[in-house]
Amino acid sequence: RPSSINSRLLSGIMAEEMELVVTEVERIPEIVAQVRAGFRTRKTLPREFREQQLRSLLRMLSENETQICEALWHDLHKGEMESVVMEANLLRTEIIYHLNHLEKWMAPEYVEADLLNKLNSLYIHPEPFGVVLNIAPWNYPFQLCILPIIGAIAAGNAVILKPSEIAVATSNLVAELIPKYLDNECYAVVTGGIEVSQALLKERYDYLFYTGGTAVGKIIMKHAAEHLTPVTLELGGKSPCIVLDDANIAVAGRRIAWGKWLNSGQTCIAPDYILCTPRNKDKLMEALKAATVEFYGENPKDSKDYGRIVNARHFKRVTSLLQSSSATVFYGGDTDADMRYISPTLLSDVSPDDVIMKEEIFGPLLPVVTVEDVDQAIEFVNEREKALAFYVFTESKKNFERIRNQTFAGGVCHNDTMMHVSPPTLPFGGVGNSGCGAYHGKYSFDTFTHRKSVLSTGTGLEALNQIRYPPFSKTKLARIRWLLSPSERKRAWPGRLLLLFLLLAILAVILQVFGLPRWVYRL
Repeated sequence: RPSSINSRLLSGIMAEEMELVVTEVERIPEIVAQVRAGFRTRKTLPREFREQQLRSLLRMLSENETQICEALWHDLHKGEMESVVMEANLLRTEIIYHLNHLEKWMAPEYVEADLLNKLNSLYIHPEPFGVVLNIAPWNYPFQLCILPIIGAIAAGNAVILKPSEIAVATSNLVAELIPKYLDNECYAVVTGGIEVSQALLKERYDYLFYTGGTAVGKIIMKHAAEHLTPVTLELGGKSPCIVLDDANIAVAGRRIAWGKWLNSGQTCIAPDYILCTPRNKDKLMEALKAATVEFYGENPKDSKDYGRIVNARHFKRVTSLLQSSSATVFYGGDTDADMRYISPTLLSDVSPDDVIMKEEIFGPLLPVVTVEDVDQAIEFVNEREKALAFYVFTESKKNFERIRNQTFAGGVCHNDTMMHVSPPTLPFGGVGNSGCGAYHGKYSFDTFTHRKSVLSTGTGLEALNQIRYPPFSKTKLARIRWLLSPSERKRAWPGRLLLLFLLLAILAVILQVFGLPRWVYRL
C-alpha cells in the first residue's frame, strides 16, 4: 500500500533510478496515422462509445491506485494523501461529472431565430475536432496526463498522449495502462524526450493541448501555426498574493502556506510571491512560519507529507535562485542535493528587482515584498505579465472587487489559494503570457468540440424567396432593408408587427395558390 511509500520517505531511502520507456522516433508517423484512421472509422462518435471509454478510465484509476501512488512517490515523493486527493480522486470527480452531463452536452443546441429565419430551424451541432495531441507536464504527471483527455474523449476525439519524460515512473505507468483500458485504434501513448517531442510536432493534428512553461508554449504555438491547428496552452507565471491590512492573518498564513508548499512548490498556480504592507508583514511572516511547522513539523525533511524537487537539474535551478537572491532568509533555507530536498523557505526584505522576482520560482521559496497600500500593490501587479492565478486576502468585499476589476489574471481566489480550480463549473486557464484557452468540466468538452452551425429549412413557400433572387430592384432592396433592420429589445413591438405581417403574407400566398377552402363557400 502507499503507506509503505511514506515509511520509506521517512527513513530517507531514495527510490532506485528507473529507465524511461522511449517510443522509437521512426514509429511516430505510423502511430499518428493509425490513430487518425481509428477516428475516421467514426467509432468515437456515438455516446455509448465515449461513455464506455470514460468508464474504462474510472476502472483504471480504481484498479491501479497503488501503482499510481508508487509512481508519484518515485518521481516527486508525493505522499498517499496528496497522490490520491490531488491526482487520482480529482480525475474520478471529473470523469463522473462528464458521464452525468454528456448526453445533455451532445444534444443539438437550438438558438433563437431572427425575423428572416422564423420558418427555419437553427441549431448548433457539437462535433469533435479529430485527432488531439496532449503534451503533459511533470509536476502533476498523472493528473495532467489524463485530465485534458477526459474532455477530448467525451467530445468524441481520438487522442495521442505524451507524458513528461522528467517524471519517469509516471510516464512508464501511463504507457503501460492506457493500452490496457482504452481502445487501441483511437488512443495511443508516445513516450520519450526532446527528440520524440520534436518528431511528434512534425505531424499534423486537429487540436494541440500543452501544459508547461511559456518558452516551450511558444514553440508549440509556432508548430500549430504551420497547420492552422487550434491550441490550448496552460502555462504559468508569477502568481501574486496580496494580503491587505484588514486580512485575517492567521487564516491567510495557513492557506498561503498550504498552497505554496504543496508538491514542494511545484504547482503552476502556487502563490509565487506575497505583497503586503510594512504594518502587517511581521504578523504575516510569523503566521506563515507557524502554519509551516504545524503542517510539516520542526524538520520538514522528516515529514511524510512534504515532497521533493523532481530532478537534479531543477534542484540546481531553485537553489541557484536562493543563493543569488539578496533577500533575507526568515525561515528555512535548508537543502540536500542527494535527497533533492529544499525546505519551505520564507524570504524577507525582497527588492522588486531581486533575481527571485524575475522568473517563476516553481519551488518552495516564498518572497514577501512590501508595498505601502492597495494602489501600489495593484500597480506592482499590472507592471508585470498577466498571471495564471491571483490571490487576495482581505475582509473587505469592496477592496477585493476593486483589485479584481483593476488587475488581470487567468483566475482569482478571494481569501484562499488554489481552490478556484476545484469546481468543475469554473473554467481553468491563463491569459496573455500565462496561456490561452480553458478547460475543466463543461469547458473541457467545449474546448475539444467544434460548434457546427446548422440551418435546416423546407422547400415549400418558394415564392417568399423571390425577394433575394435576381433580377434586383429598388423595391426589393427596400423590402430587404425593412426585413433585416434590427430593433432594440425595448422597442420589440415593431419586430412582432413585422412577424404578424410576414405570417399574413404567407397566408396570402397560400390563398393565392390554393384558393379558399370549400367550406367557406358553403357559408
